[in-house]
Amino acid sequence: MGKGKGNMARPGPQRGGGGGGDMMARLQQVQAQMQQTQAELADEYISVTSGGAAVTIEISGVQRVRAVRIAPEFLQSGDAEMLGDILVVAMNAALEQSQGMAAGRLGPLTGKLSLPGM
Repeated sequence: MGKGKGNMARPGPQRGGGGGGDMMARLQQVQAQMQQTQAELADEYISVTSGGAAVTIEISGVQRVRAVRIAPEFLQSGDAEMLGDILVVAMNAALEQSQGMAAGRLGPLTGKLSLPGM
């Protein structure tokens, strides 16, 4: 039947023609940079304090908590509900700041992709 059916043109760059290799090289370069940046973020920590220094959270750039510190004098108050509230505020703030740090470092890399049609 149709002689040309198996040779239908595909949209986008074809092998051996105009830029497909450049795109792959660029993608591989960005991927390597992203992996390096993620490794760096895993070793970078920020500290977030809440409740007037009652609670301090240390968190990495990949959202892994390294430490939770509670001021001993705050524990003496015995107010477990308030401690819980302060922990929630501190953890949420730490996560937001960590995600912001990661986005700030990874965002410029993903912007380099500029994929056609996306």
